[in-house]
Amino acid sequence: MDKTPVLAVIGGSGLYNFPALENIETIYPDTPFGKPSAPIALGTLSGKPVAFLARHGIGHTLAPSEVPYRANIFALKALGVTRIISVSACGSLREDFAPGEIVIPDQLFDNTKNRARSFFGDGLVVHISPGDPFCPDLSTQLFQTVTVMDAKAHLGGAMITIEGPRFSTKIESNTYRSWGVSLIGMTTAPEAFLAREAEMCYAVMAHVTDYDVWHLHEEDVSVDIVVKTLKQNTEVAQKTIAAMVENLHGESTCNCMHALENAFISHKDAIPAETIQKLGPLVDKYFK
Repeated sequence: MDKTPVLAVIGGSGLYNFPALENIETIYPDTPFGKPSAPIALGTLSGKPVAFLARHGIGHTLAPSEVPYRANIFALKALGVTRIISVSACGSLREDFAPGEIVIPDQLFDNTKNRARSFFGDGLVVHISPGDPFCPDLSTQLFQTVTVMDAKAHLGGAMITIEGPRFSTKIESNTYRSWGVSLIGMTTAPEAFLAREAEMCYAVMAHVTDYDVWHLHEEDVSVDIVVKTLKQNTEVAQKTIAAMVENLHGESTCNCMHALENAFISHKDAIPAETIQKLGPLVDKYFK
């Protein structure tokens, strides 16, 4: 049996504590960018191999800017993963995206400052084009699956990733609203862009936990509010993931799989051999 995961899920560790997951084993691989956030849990759902990674570590010990995003994506790529579902908490910046609902965003604004954003450098310069930063095919399938679970869900909306770990001030929150942003979170960038560099399909199941701090008639966001809503939505997330896995067939054929095809600008004969070797899982098909 091919043990290559048909889907990887990045989210909280509670996501893979459900009975449908069988044959569980964990691995903790090294990558050129260090260890991933936590051991990767491998198992089977509906007889198909899957992978789960706790973004903030077991016990939520990593702040948003401490997450080793490059190591996480690289480790999943090295396992042969081609599709990633990110399960994330977020705040809503619009009235009609209410707490408890789920949003599958289609745009991303990176407002972080202190994070490594690319696998490339060290003599190999790459310019990907993430005009549509989330995979449209995987996002549509995710939305369709969530709605079957009788969850209130929305397809589309722009998300902004802030540095964190603090929440926003009111002027910040209202400024993002004036920009037309729908959701606010702390982890989707650079994760989504790294997945694109790794030629992986990536979609976000964003769980709305609060109205951030802009809403005049709702309580400001707090850790208690976020955790409470996430716990309530865990069952929906688990059922959605199980249904997604059951319906996935074969390799993805979307444009995400070719994101690097026209992105290399460095002359091949000028690229250090050690850089190509280090990035093997990402670039071997273009240099071998």
